[in-house]
Amino acid sequence: MAETSLPAVAFVIAYTASGADTNTAAIVAVGLALVLSLARIVKRESPMYAVSGLIGVGFAAFVATRSGRAEDFFLPGLLANAAYAAAFLISLAVRRPLVGIIVTKLDGEDDSWRRDPLRVRAFVRATWLWAGLFLVRLIVQLPLYLAGDVVALGVAKTAMALPLFGVGLWLTWLLVRRHRIPAPVQA
Repeated sequence: MAETSLPAVAFVIAYTASGADTNTAAIVAVGLALVLSLARIVKRESPMYAVSGLIGVGFAAFVATRSGRAEDFFLPGLLANAAYAAAFLISLAVRRPLVGIIVTKLDGEDDSWRRDPLRVRAFVRATWLWAGLFLVRLIVQLPLYLAGDVVALGVAKTAMALPLFGVGLWLTWLLVRRHRIPAPVQA
């Protein structure tokens, strides 16, 4: 999350400080993403998140510099939020709540949870929560994007990134924890 949130903040700061120069802001954002990636590698941490963050920031910077519109730096994130919201909503429409699939795969469970109405209901509620989270991001950020308000868009993206994601994880845990199947006792 830091690898995508901090470069967005740097983009907005550089954009404002440079007198609305999209190219300078893009260079600063990509530079920071590169530094964060290298820091993970030096600390011998998994580079997966850093590299994916670097790719995402690089793509956002590419889009913004090619279009010449600073707000386009945030377009890939808006499209990702739309895609995530759609995935969660489609999973509900086909009666396969995405949170249930993710949680049970992470726990190493099979598909037997689908026969437990309480667990299914908990996973449906949690899936609605995540669909709502991504839709709220779109509802708030899309008008700012369309208005070309780069600073407000950067603030909204930052405020709705890690804090909202953390709340979503916590609420998901509250919804599904009561319905977990206890791990088998090993002798």
